[in-house]
Amino acid sequence: MDLGLKGRNVLITGATRGIGRAIADTFADEGCNVAICARNPEEIEQALKDLNAKGIKAIGKQVDVMAEGELKVWVLEAGQQLGGLDILVSNVGAMAQGIDRDSWMQNINVDVFGLVDMIEAGQGFLEAAAQQHGDAAVIAVGSVSSTTAAVASSYGAVKAAMVHFIKGYAKQNAHQKIRANIVSPGTVYFDGGIWQTIEKHNPEMFKGAMARNPTGRMATAFDVANAVVFLASERSAFTTGINLNVDGAITDRVNF
Repeated sequence: MDLGLKGRNVLITGATRGIGRAIADTFADEGCNVAICARNPEEIEQALKDLNAKGIKAIGKQVDVMAEGELKVWVLEAGQQLGGLDILVSNVGAMAQGIDRDSWMQNINVDVFGLVDMIEAGQGFLEAAAQQHGDAAVIAVGSVSSTTAAVASSYGAVKAAMVHFIKGYAKQNAHQKIRANIVSPGTVYFDGGIWQTIEKHNPEMFKGAMARNPTGRMATAFDVANAVVFLASERSAFTTGINLNVDGAITDRVNF
C-alpha cells in the first residue's frame, strides 16, 4: 500500500531511540524527510547518519524541551531548512511516575508543553501544507495510562490532558484540513527502555507485566511507529481527533 508520504517533511521530538527513533526510521522508509531533536548530541549524530543513509534528508538539533523557547526555535528552523513541515510528531516524554510537585511539573513541562509548543511554532507550516496537499497532520504519542487508573499518577493524568487537547485541536482545525490524533501504547519493550530496565532490576514486576499481555509479548517500538505513520498519511485523511490504543488488548477499556 502506498501511503502517499514520499517527499513529505516530518518533525519528530525525542527521536534518537525507542519509539521516536522507530517513528523517524519508518517515515524515512516511506520517503519522508525528517527533522529530529533530542538531548544527547552523540545520539543525534548517529541517528542522522543512519537516516541520511536511507536517501532522504535528515536534520537534527540538541533541544531541551523544558528550556522555554528552545523547541519553538527548532521547529521554525527545521521548517525553514526543509522548506516546510507537513507532519508534526510529539513523542518526547518525561516518564515521571510520582505525585510530588517535581513529578507533576516534569510531566507537564515535557509532555504537555512539548506538544503545545511544537504545534504553536508549527501551525503556519501545517496550514501551508494543508493548502498545498489537502492534508497535514499532528500526532502525539500518549499512553494507555491516560484512560486507565490503578493508582494516583501524575503521568497518567498528564497523558489524559494530551488526549483532551488533541481532541479539541482536531475539531478546531478540521476545516483547514489539519488532522490531529494521539497514539497510546501499552507496554513497549526496546533497548534502553523502561521495560528492559525493569526486566533487569525487578524481574518479578516484569514477569507480572508480561502475564497481563494477552498476546504473550510487549509491543515493539515499530508496532507503535507503524500506527503513527499510518495515521499521519493520506490513507487516514478522514481520521482525526481519535485516541488510538496500540496495546495488544492489555487494557479493559471499551470504546463506545
